[in-house]
Amino acid sequence: MKSLHQDEANDSLMKQYVRIFLVVSVYWFISITLVFVNKSLLPTDKSTLDAPLFVTWFQCLVTVLVCYLLSILARLFPKAISFPELSLNTETLKKVLPLSLVFISMITFNNLCLKYVGVSFYYVGRSLTTVFNVLMTYIILKTKTSTGAFVCCAVIVSGFWLGVDQEGSTGSLSVFGTFFGVMASLFVSLNAIYTKKVMPHVNDNIWLLTFYNNVNASLLFLPLMAIAGEIGAIRDFDGFSDGVYWTKMILGGVFGFAIGYVTGLQIKVTSPLTHNISGTAKACAQTVIATYWYSEVKSGLWWLSNLIVLGGSAAYTRVRQIEMKKVNTYQDVKA
Repeated sequence: MKSLHQDEANDSLMKQYVRIFLVVSVYWFISITLVFVNKSLLPTDKSTLDAPLFVTWFQCLVTVLVCYLLSILARLFPKAISFPELSLNTETLKKVLPLSLVFISMITFNNLCLKYVGVSFYYVGRSLTTVFNVLMTYIILKTKTSTGAFVCCAVIVSGFWLGVDQEGSTGSLSVFGTFFGVMASLFVSLNAIYTKKVMPHVNDNIWLLTFYNNVNASLLFLPLMAIAGEIGAIRDFDGFSDGVYWTKMILGGVFGFAIGYVTGLQIKVTSPLTHNISGTAKACAQTVIATYWYSEVKSGLWWLSNLIVLGGSAAYTRVRQIEMKKVNTYQDVKA
């Protein structure tokens, strides 16, 4: 009898491990593929449309359409699909607008960074998100950081500067790309803060927030494309009849939507700490794949800069976990 219960427990544990492995694998696949797809859509020569805002706008539009599709399917198959009812509420759109302004800044700078830097340097170029998280939470939320977290941020900054220095020594440094990467990191941190502020306006439903946020973004990008002069580039581009181009555009949009879902799913089946570790390891794998894919040869110091950033990010995650555990323990004792 004991052996039977033990076998059942082992089978249950094995199923849990297999599920975690599959979810993490899907997260890695979607996240890495999305970066490479976006890179291929951004201008590298005259045969590629030089309109990064248009690419980003299209992905936001696809997200809105996917949300509508899932909402319809949820009504038709309520037992198989769970998705909230969607209806445009102008008051909710206004309340989500501050987040949407941060959101479009984040994804615009993100794609502009990817336009000017290689995928291999993309992680280091975007590595200051953790540093800005600490800085913005102090400025906006008045939350002080610990000495341990500050040291981790200093390590990340040193890795970032070493990476920039090594890119410069090989002649492949893009000042614009690095600047856009820093700005993307800033708005990623602001996006997290404003998401928490706006969530109550959509009943704490992440899918409703995704829908309203992307509706706003789809509208806001239209005048931005006109101001940036992309309308003329779109009009003169003769590659719209290419099926491969539209396949990549739609794939980028669907994967852009999917990354939000698999991120939440990975956190659900593991933990926030494991998700951060997985994301850090994924960035390392992404860098290795990119250097191989684009046949890039990097110096030992260049690789060291990546390891410093990865190590500092992982250490920060661990420090924050320990700090949160202490806070929870203190609250339990106080209660």
